Amino acid sequence: MISHRDRNAQRIAALDERAEALRLKPGMGIADARAMHPAIDIIEADPQADLRLLESLADWCDRYTPLVALDGTDGLFLDITGCAHLFGGERAMLDEILARFFHQGFDVRAGIASTAGAAWAAARFSRQCIVERGDEERLLAPLPLTALRLDPQVRGSLESVGLRTAGAVMAAPRAPLVRRFGATLLLRLDQALGRQDEAVSPRLPVAPLSVERHLAEPITLTDDIERLVFLLATALKTDLERRGEGARALALLLFRVDGVVSRLVVGTSRPMREPRLVQKLFHERLAAIAEDFDAGYGFDLVRLAVLTTAPFDIRQADLAGDVEEDEEGLALFVDRIRARLGDGAVMKPVAIESHLPERAVTTIPYWENPPQRVSPPKKPAAPRNLPTTTPFQPERPIRLFRVPEPIEVPATEIPDGPPPQFRWRRALHRVASVEGPERIAAEWWRKQEPTRDYYRVEDTDGRRYWLYRQGFYSDSEPPPRWFMHGVFA
Repeated sequence: MISHRDRNAQRIAALDERAEALRLKPGMGIADARAMHPAIDIIEADPQADLRLLESLADWCDRYTPLVALDGTDGLFLDITGCAHLFGGERAMLDEILARFFHQGFDVRAGIASTAGAAWAAARFSRQCIVERGDEERLLAPLPLTALRLDPQVRGSLESVGLRTAGAVMAAPRAPLVRRFGATLLLRLDQALGRQDEAVSPRLPVAPLSVERHLAEPITLTDDIERLVFLLATALKTDLERRGEGARALALLLFRVDGVVSRLVVGTSRPMREPRLVQKLFHERLAAIAEDFDAGYGFDLVRLAVLTTAPFDIRQADLAGDVEEDEEGLALFVDRIRARLGDGAVMKPVAIESHLPERAVTTIPYWENPPQRVSPPKKPAAPRNLPTTTPFQPERPIRLFRVPEPIEVPATEIPDGPPPQFRWRRALHRVASVEGPERIAAEWWRKQEPTRDYYRVEDTDGRRYWLYRQGFYSDSEPPPRWFMHGVFA
């Protein structure tokens, strides 16, 4: 028996058949139950553990249909439309599910019907496991109001006026029921009878493409799994080619014979459909979890699903018949590193809109689409009659510090002029030449940040730096501060 706390009192949350035979009921106080039967075993409820168990069972039921939804804290909804014939029909499918759950140590009750409400009622209140289409009313008529999935307040109000079964509600006039008990009552009734559709939302998105292989003998070796991945990817390639798409994210589902499901997901930087490349990605993913990977008694079902697709652009070869493969090779390398070390293992810089240099560039994972880039300003064209052989002067340093470092600058000859010398990292640098200033201010909505005046300076040893003064010399403001922001080659 399992207990839980309800309004500062311990009450029965769930019990088995032996406890029910002792006339114990859910909701009864633990003190009353112990007074009746002092020897009963009571375990405190763990909702988080129960939810994890229910989710693992939902993952296992994905072998029968991809449309699996959680039903409260103790049930599952499986939409088996178009799937039953793969297992020999509804009766054979139901028998297999119940047998597998029994061998895993679960006491399960199931029902199959054309509506979710009728299946829910058949699983919990009827011995009729399979309800034929059109028999929903006959099934529900003798059942209690709980079979209609009504709120406790509505059930209590109906019972207070003598309506204690679903059949009594169906025989009563509809208009007075709506006025007194609300529209939810008839909504639940119509859903159970099939008069109104009821959508079952799966807990996981349905893959647009997937292939699977049922195995007569379970496999445990990663080499066998990788060979199956290649075979399944080969089958997927035909469908992807027909759709003109490539895979951007793939999932490998490994169903163990004892009910445990392993789910491995890999992503690609570019649309992919080559089986060998898919096999390499999952090889890296399996190698990354080799220490924690537990095959148990083996996997009897392996499924490869395409979670996300994108248009596949076929590149045309040049006149020599060669195709540029540098970018594709780099993308494959990044994908393999990502599969082994995670999504954030390889980053790339991307320009963003910001006036401040340290905010003008950010890093994103290599496989993500970059945000809208800022196009550099176009330089005016040089006059045709003038030479364009002026020496190149870099405007930004090769190495830009992530965080500007403070430096010590003595008083300058001109209040807002360049520094004659500065001390950085305990070393004194005397300035030989200066270029600037270049004034850079923060965005208009960042008014609290002072304006900066940047200088490109060269010391007596020939080393070049990028300095800036933050603030201005004024009697009403604190003295400005100097910072080192980067170094040139």
